[in-house]
Amino acid sequence: MKKGIHPKNYRVVVFQDIASQNQIFCKSTVETKYVIKIKNKVYPLFKMDVSSLSHPTYIGKLKYLNKAGRIEKFHSRYKVVQR
Repeated sequence: MKKGIHPKNYRVVVFQDIASQNQIFCKSTVETKYVIKIKNKVYPLFKMDVSSLSHPTYIGKLKYLNKAGRIEKFHSRYKVVQR
């Protein structure tokens, strides 16, 4: 690793998932506008729209489209003749 290019202001930050209201504690250098008090200690707060705690792919609620019928649907819609 190159010396002198990495930030030195790491601190514990609370990342809050707005969709699920879950909180993750992590060291980060992210700039924040908010703070949160947890167990009489004040932490910087970073609000996220989505995280692995609420994203459909990670929580198993992602619905896959039927890809097998797409080609047939296209051919029937545009009257494509297959040879």
